[in-house]
Order: sequence, then C-alpha cells, then structure tokens
Amino acid sequence: MTAGNGYNRWLIPPAALAVHLCIGQAYAFSVFNEPLTRILGITQSLPEDWKLTSLGWIYSLAIVFLGLSAAFGGKWLEQVGPRRTMFTAACCFGGGFILSAIGVKLHQIWLLYLGYGVLGGCGLGLGYVSPVSTLLKWFPDRRGMATGMAIMGFGGGAMIGAPLGVTLMKHFHSDATVGVAETFLVMGTVYFISMVIGSLAIRIPPPDWKPAGWTPPIEAKKMVTRRHVHIDEALKTPQFYLLWLILCLNVTAGIGILGQASVMIQEMFKGGISPEAAAGFVGLLSLFNMGGRFIWSSASDYLGRKNTYFLFFALGTFLYSMLPTFSGEGNIVMFIGAAAVILSMYGGGFSTIPAYLADIFGTKYVGGIHGRLLTAWSTAGVLGPVLVNYLREYQIEHGVAKADAYTFTLYIMACLLSVGFVCNLLMKEVHEKHYMKHDEVDDPLQG
Repeated sequence: MTAGNGYNRWLIPPAALAVHLCIGQAYAFSVFNEPLTRILGITQSLPEDWKLTSLGWIYSLAIVFLGLSAAFGGKWLEQVGPRRTMFTAACCFGGGFILSAIGVKLHQIWLLYLGYGVLGGCGLGLGYVSPVSTLLKWFPDRRGMATGMAIMGFGGGAMIGAPLGVTLMKHFHSDATVGVAETFLVMGTVYFISMVIGSLAIRIPPPDWKPAGWTPPIEAKKMVTRRHVHIDEALKTPQFYLLWLILCLNVTAGIGILGQASVMIQEMFKGGISPEAAAGFVGLLSLFNMGGRFIWSSASDYLGRKNTYFLFFALGTFLYSMLPTFSGEGNIVMFIGAAAVILSMYGGGFSTIPAYLADIFGTKYVGGIHGRLLTAWSTAGVLGPVLVNYLREYQIEHGVAKADAYTFTLYIMACLLSVGFVCNLLMKEVHEKHYMKHDEVDDPLQG
C-alpha cells in the first residue's frame, strides 16, 4: 500500500521491528534443545527420546532455508511488495511453531524438521528481507541507520524469545509434559499476531517522495549510485560476488566466537571462569551483537560503507590475532573486550550490507538483491562452526591442551578477515552497461 500525503516515515521502523523481533527468536532456539531430549521421560531422557545430535538439525535447517527463501523470494518481494511478503512470513514462521508443536505431541521429529526447520526457515528469510527495501526508500538520507533499526531487532529477538520460552515451559511443565508443545503453540500464535500487525502497518512511499527539508545531492557521492541495477543483472557484476564474500567472511568469523563462546572462554581460562560467568559472557556478546547492528550501520552513513567494512576487517583481524595472546597472559578483561568488539562488528556487518547494496545497485531492487546475498549467511552458518569444532577436535586428538586448542582456529579467522579486507578493497562502482535505462525518476535521490 502506498502512503498518503503527510504520512510519518518514523512509523515504518516499528512495523519492521514487529517482524524482526519475532524472527530473531531463532537465536534462542537452543533453550528448547535439552527439554526436547526429555519429551517421553519428562524428568530424564529415555532411550526412545531424541538425541541432541538429531535436534541440532532443526536450527541448521532453519538457517539454510532462511538463505534459500530470501534468495528465491527476494524477486517475488519486488513484484508483490513488502506487505504480502511480511504476511506470508508471519504465516510461515507462526505456522512452523504450530506444526512443530504437533510433532512434539506425536513424537515425530520429521515434523519439527518440516515445521521450524523448513516452514519456519522460510518465514525467517522472507521476514528478514521484506522491510529492507521499504526502509531504504523511506530513508534515502539515512540508509544505514534505517536498516540498522530493523536488523537490530533480529539481533535482540533472542533477548525476548529466550526468557519467554523458558518462562512458558516452566508454566506448562507437569508430570505429563515438559511444556515444549504448549510453549510452541503460544509462541507461534503470539509471533503470528505481531508479524501480521507489522505487515498491516507497512507502507511504501510515493514514487517522487523525499523527506521534508532534504535536498538530494546534485552529484552522487563516490560509491553511491543514483541509478538502478536489475535484480537479475546484479548477478552478472563482480560487485555482487565481492559483497557476497565480504558478508560471508565477516559472518564466518563472528559465528566462530558466538557459537562456542561459553565453552571457549572456560577452556581458554581453565579454572578461572565458572559456567555462570561464561553465561554472562554470552549475554554480553549478545548485547554487543545487537547494539553493533544499530551503531555501526548508523556510523556508516557518515564514514561510508566501504570505510566501515575496512574497519571491520582491519580491526577484526588484529583483535582475532590478539585473543590467544590475551588468553596466554591471563588478561580476561582484554579478552572479553576484544570479543565484544568483534561481535559488535559481526552484527554491524548484517545491518550495513543492505545500505552497501543500495549504494552500489540502487534502491529499486535492493530487497531482492539482498535476499540473494543472504545465501552467504547460510554458507557462513555452516562454515564457521565447522572450522571451530573440527579444528579444535583435531588438535585435542593430537595432544594439544584444550586451553590452546583454539589458538590455531583464531588465527585462521584472522586470515579470513584479511581476505575480506582485500575483497572490500576491490569494490568499485558498477560498470555503465549494467544499469537500467531510463530509470532515473524511480529513485528518491533523483528528486
């Protein structure tokens, strides 16, 4: 739906947050893993209960289908608009919870794979990309800040989803149930309603709309186009694949810490960090992950997107290479501080990339292009944990102490970030042949 005259553009970020705060629950799915191993035994696992290894595929499938649905649904988003896409995301994500609840009741794990993994994953992907292009069109003067506001919600969704899930499971727990199925039903319903409200509130600006008092620059800034590249044509440019690598490498490095944060800090500071303190460390990293999504993307409006990623990769390479040193010296304060900054840049990478895409390819098809680029996230979601877990296991099997087993992995992550630095260095404007013809009036930057 196109907004009428006098519509307040600041109503759009809350609509986007209504979706992203819901789908951000994906980061908190681990709170269900242990209770799901006791569905039959209630108080303890029985031989017939599900194993953690089997349950781990639920989240992995959700991330894979997040990337696939964002890639294939992005073009559909450009055709039907954000409202229908956000409503479809609500049906998929809420429906995924409800189908998973049925799977728990019937003790059929394939229904959880299909429910939260496939259907919920599609809701994640469609819900993630659907508000982005709309925000960029409403905020041509503050692209980084606009996308940061929404994507910050995805990073913060776990701060709502984790305690909500735990509280509901405790409420529904009894001698006959661990409360997971009932919790899935409630959360699926609540998330569906919230996401539908967000979809109904979303509006797109009129074609010639500009913010009040804002004058488009007479000449475009370097690395900021005033034209458009079609969604299919974007795949023919080297810039798309450089940005794909930039996102993939940044996310791989961040997941390397985020996925094993609790175990890593306990093993690298053996005897100095309790499980409770390690949980606090994970919570701190989550806060920096969420805050970095808004702060870094907002800063990119002034620094420029390319310069912001230069900071991510240069500072990240240095901090990753210093983590083993801080651990060896027993300097817990510097270790935590470095890890927190790394996670802020991990979150910032997610929220800055849509504005980077809009700068390079224009705003007309940025939602669909962003969706296709998110396959880099799916790749990193597999690559990061594999690098950390398997390299650690290999070294321990060959006699390396647990406290030192992460050293080589952290240096590998630093090398990956240095490769990302080179990819970002190679970024330049799209060649003239890739731009659409006679499309200048479609971008608010054109006035």
